[in-house]
Amino acid sequence: MALSPKQIVFELNKYIVGQNEAKKAVAIALRNRYRRSQLSPELREEITPKNIIMKGPTGVGKTEIARRLAKLVKAPFVKVEATKYTEVGYVGKDVEGMVRDLVECSYRLVKEEQMAEVSIKATARAKKKVLALLKEAKRADKGETADEVFEANLKEGLDRGIFDDTLIEMEVTDQPMGMELMAGGGASISLGSVFGDMFPKKKKKRRLSVKEALKICIDEESDKLIDNDFVSAEAVRRAENEGIIFIDEIDKIAAKGNSGGADVSREGVQRDILPIVEGSTVMTKYGAVKTDFMLFIAAGAFHVSSVDDLIPELQGRFPIFVELKSLTKEDFIRILTLTENSITMQYKVLLAVDNIDLRFSEDAIERIAEIAVDMNATSEDIGARRLHTVMEDLLEEISFEAGGGDYPVIPIEINRAYVDQHLASVAETRDLKQYVL
Repeated sequence: MALSPKQIVFELNKYIVGQNEAKKAVAIALRNRYRRSQLSPELREEITPKNIIMKGPTGVGKTEIARRLAKLVKAPFVKVEATKYTEVGYVGKDVEGMVRDLVECSYRLVKEEQMAEVSIKATARAKKKVLALLKEAKRADKGETADEVFEANLKEGLDRGIFDDTLIEMEVTDQPMGMELMAGGGASISLGSVFGDMFPKKKKKRRLSVKEALKICIDEESDKLIDNDFVSAEAVRRAENEGIIFIDEIDKIAAKGNSGGADVSREGVQRDILPIVEGSTVMTKYGAVKTDFMLFIAAGAFHVSSVDDLIPELQGRFPIFVELKSLTKEDFIRILTLTENSITMQYKVLLAVDNIDLRFSEDAIERIAEIAVDMNATSEDIGARRLHTVMEDLLEEISFEAGGGDYPVIPIEINRAYVDQHLASVAETRDLKQYVL
């Protein structure tokens, strides 16, 4: 059973603070995909996704919402920057590359799933192969005779990881270095993929640890067990029906009218992106891929330009518009304390490696949030990314002094006084900026 919009928002709330309007929009878009999949094939062809434009400053969660959404349902996801593309006739990246990247992502997802399904069988085969090589190596080194007890001991040792660091000699497939050429229209062609399948793959002997050899053998055996034709076909199907393409910095290609020069180039990029969003067929190495039912999420700060500066045809293909707000002090406190894998938790576990028991008091969290908000207000607003700057400055001394010795666990509490003391220079710079005209 697919997740309901409320369940999707609940899951997104674990990682992203605030921005409820944007979360609702993407949750509805995702649920509509499930609803569409339950319809008859005739109706299904008529219903296309409602693409979304997100407006908001950097660091407020635009990319994270889209990324977490895709991860939640294991959908193929790719993020691209609109500024990387140039219109046809100029040197630059072809807009169709975003679709090819999505199919590659989809292929990896499907292949990983298939390899997980055959992992037990592949591991058994790989262990048998490595065991034979290990037996050969042991007999050559020590001249041991291969009896049943000897083989049983080797097998038990292999299972328990006793021989992980033992070196053995094994034939591995030689992977030649790939070269890429830019074809007409900016599409890249991998010479490795073009010529690699025309000739038998070369093998070479390498000395590897048993652990490395086992991993290589498992990959090789998994490749033999999975159906690559099925993987390619399923990858294309998922990319077409479940793929999400996140186009960032779309405001950078918004042009105000036809004033010539760079504006013409920016409008040209919009017109090149338009058929991809409208629905077209792109040729990939896995076959033809239709973009009609992919979900496109565009995002930009729109400080200088506005959404209305995009060409009308492109605006029409993004019917849902949501505006994300700048983060407040309360938002920063929630980011520091309530989100899964919060930044404070990350620093705690990192420093725990060096026997530092790091703790943050409530007044310290509040003071960190105040400084982050003030810094965003008096300098460039970079949203939640500002917390990384503040936390690095705050914990620089502890991080530098920790490690390098065998000592017991040292508890360190970060309180408001500690924050004020160690971020005094940051606070002073912040206070002076308010007087700069």
